[in-house]
Amino acid sequence: MVHPGILLKASFDASRAFFRPAPLAGASAAPVSVMVPIRSIGPGHAERIAVHLLALSPEDRYLRFGYAANDEQVRRYVDGLNFERDEIFGIYNRNLALIAMAHLAFAADPELKSCAEFGVSVLAHARGRGYGARLFERAVVHARNEGVQMMFIHALSENTAMLSIAQKAGATLERDGAETEAYLKLAPADIDSRVAELLEEQLAQANYRLKVQARQFLDFLAMLQEIRQGVRASRDRMRK
Repeated sequence: MVHPGILLKASFDASRAFFRPAPLAGASAAPVSVMVPIRSIGPGHAERIAVHLLALSPEDRYLRFGYAANDEQVRRYVDGLNFERDEIFGIYNRNLALIAMAHLAFAADPELKSCAEFGVSVLAHARGRGYGARLFERAVVHARNEGVQMMFIHALSENTAMLSIAQKAGATLERDGAETEAYLKLAPADIDSRVAELLEEQLAQANYRLKVQARQFLDFLAMLQEIRQGVRASRDRMRK
């Protein structure tokens, strides 16, 4: 179970998602100029995905997976990710920690290849910045470009954050007790959606490489500092 969903019924202009992040709940609808680098991540980042999901509280895991997933079940989910078929998107902080991620799962049945399911998780300290909405927009653009016509979400009715994202996209929510479902009928891919995805992925990859270089440089400075401190300590001992 990915993280479920909603039936999003909307004419959502996802091709502009890169240039105009979605507003936060209760915030002004004015465009935001800050770009959130969202990159596609592969199997080489599986351990970081696991660390991210294991950092979720029991309540957050319940909302993400639809059940109170323990550590073993989280690991099993990560091990079962199909990076060739599905698409995983991530937002990293300057320390290269995965603070938000989304899983866009494509149907394994060839007859349902025009459908995809969306799931998202954001670490507690990184919430309130619109990351969930941005990941959703990024997933919609990719789904359109892959020929998906319908994107599904199946969420617990108490998952107000996910439901709010769907509503802001123009979703029609169908609640059935403890669960809510919805669907989003996607527009066909066009030149705008293809260029938007290509541009965002290139910039996100470049941003990640810069963060890696910055982290390596800081680690190098820390190592030099340790060496200097060791030399000073050695000199002090010799003087005594």
